[in-house]
Amino acid sequence: MNRMMEFLIGLLFGVGLLLSGMTDPGKVRAFLDLAGEWDPSLAFVMAGAICVGVFGFAMARRRSTSVLGDEMRLPSCDVIDARLLAGSAVFGVGWGLAGFCPGPAVVATGAGYWQPLLFTLAMLAGMAVHELGVRPAPGAVVQE
Repeated sequence: MNRMMEFLIGLLFGVGLLLSGMTDPGKVRAFLDLAGEWDPSLAFVMAGAICVGVFGFAMARRRSTSVLGDEMRLPSCDVIDARLLAGSAVFGVGWGLAGFCPGPAVVATGAGYWQPLLFTLAMLAGMAVHELGVRPAPGAVVQE
């Protein structure tokens, strides 16, 4: 039952990304082009996601298990440090250059386009490199 719910929720997420235009790199780049022909439509998509997230996290904080009975594992670190800022900057630059972020790239890859496939493979390679041992510099303070 849990796998079926996970599949249906992922399918709903993917359909939402398609309908909102998040899988179209041209639309994403137009949203990020503040000095040119700016397209603000994705701001409404983000605002809707933030609203859902605020209520979802508020409900989750009051629970010890998920709706499907799994343990709740919410982030415990609230420190804004150089690693977070650098990672956010790299994510933003990659999003702006490619026109994809992870979720929409996976959805667009499933549609058979080569550009998001290349992005997804590069993203997976970056995740693998991180897992292989990219660690903070000696002496760096890391909050887990």
